[in-house]
Amino acid sequence: MVKQNKAYKFRLYPTEDQAFLIRKTFGCVRFVYNKMLAERKVAYEKYKDDSEQLKKQKLPTPAKYKLEFEWLKEVDSLALANAQLNLQTAYKHFFSGQNEFPTFKSKKGRNSYKTNVVNGNIMLFARHIKLPKLKMVRIKQHREIPQDHIIKSCTISMTPTGKYYVSILTEYEKEIVQKESESIVGLDFAMSELYVSSEGEKANYPRFYRQMVGRLAKAQRVLSRRIKGSARWNKQRIVVAKLHEKVANQRNNFLHHKSKELTTQFDVVAIEDLNMKGMSRALNFGKSVADNGWGMFTTFLSYKLQEQGKQLVKIDKWFPSTKTCSNCEAVKDISLSERVYACTCGVNLDRDYNSALNIRNEAIRLLALV
Repeated sequence: MVKQNKAYKFRLYPTEDQAFLIRKTFGCVRFVYNKMLAERKVAYEKYKDDSEQLKKQKLPTPAKYKLEFEWLKEVDSLALANAQLNLQTAYKHFFSGQNEFPTFKSKKGRNSYKTNVVNGNIMLFARHIKLPKLKMVRIKQHREIPQDHIIKSCTISMTPTGKYYVSILTEYEKEIVQKESESIVGLDFAMSELYVSSEGEKANYPRFYRQMVGRLAKAQRVLSRRIKGSARWNKQRIVVAKLHEKVANQRNNFLHHKSKELTTQFDVVAIEDLNMKGMSRALNFGKSVADNGWGMFTTFLSYKLQEQGKQLVKIDKWFPSTKTCSNCEAVKDISLSERVYACTCGVNLDRDYNSALNIRNEAIRLLALV
């Protein structure tokens, strides 16, 4: 039996007082994080050339600020403790070279905070959830959480449109039986289609952002003419935010369905380990790459395959899948404008389909080495 984690996200309907306290907690978490970061930054500038002294510098705790700022006691203490843990994690990633130096949190960023289960402070009831400081909050629970799932923590968040959500992280035990690699599919990233598979299938991604771009442009023009901070400006800001939210929801729904379809049908899914950020900058395809949500799609694929004892195989990004003939394995240069791969051996295939075949063949080779 292996311990697994799974999160369930539900809509919250807090009262005005509860919503005010939630927003206050967002602000307090951001305040504590930024205060701790400011102190840490001073210590880093002072001792950055002396690693031993830098390691000895202790991160301040939220309790220190509660003496000076009494209003911090009004919000969930576990939320403030998690802000400290988040900063510690950011520093570890910085020193290990994974990320850049931590930055200060902005009011314009994502509004959320995390709280943990301690002595029954979080409990789920019919139509309500008990949360620290908030007590009983109305919830729309559209699906049941299995009884063998133990609640570990909750993340409360607010969207730019003013909707509140709770993401309940659960832990459960499951026996995962590794499946035999009988059916294997290769996916080649396609800018307009999301992917083309080695089975010849195209995802036919509807490009939700491109469909909405006209309405978004019109709504944003209206917003730009409003006086910032006024009631009319705020009303129009919500109109723009709702359009963005709709696009995000449509994209998530499509990617969930496609990833579910692939994980049900195949034992192994092979993809290229692409640097999407670098690709969008180098090729000026920022909007198209962001609209596709390829990174989100691969995340969905990964955990859905893992739950079923199946595999996601990532092929090295330098593997010449586009330049290689899927039949004779000859390699030749091919420009971005060439949409058909023609080889001297007689192969005449769509370039994306040819790449998908190469990705599948490389995955078969790598699995044979294991």
